[in-house]
This record gives sequence, C-alpha cells and structure tokens, in this order.
Amino acid sequence: MKATELREKQIDDLEKELVALRKEQFNLRMLQGSGQVVRPHLFGQARKNIARVKTVIAQKQAEQQKADVS
Repeated sequence: MKATELREKQIDDLEKELVALRKEQFNLRMLQGSGQVVRPHLFGQARKNIARVKTVIAQKQAEQQKADVS
C-alpha cells in the first residue's frame, strides 16, 4: 500500500481501510498467541500501513479545516 494510493481515497474509505488493518493486526496477534507460525514481517507491515492511513487521514482533515476557514 502506497501513500499516493491512499491520498486518492476519501476520508470515509480511509477509515474503513483503517478498521480492516486493525482487524488484520489483531488477527496476527491472536495467531502468534495461539502458537501458530506467523511470518514476523507481517507485524511490521501492518503497523506501518496503519500509520500511513492515519497520516493521510490527518492530512486530509487539516486540508478540510483550512478550506473551511478560508
């Protein structure tokens, strides 16, 4: 997932994406806790994707507030 792809989406879509990523992260933690083999790099990917989505949401909200003030 790239930030350029995320910037093309609306805030509602980004929030849905964020929920899906958090569910994925939760499922990875549950797999790890149950002792099943999980590829460790997926934890980092999920965390970074969540951060990307949250960053783009914050940027879009700041743009909207700036536009509303003007």
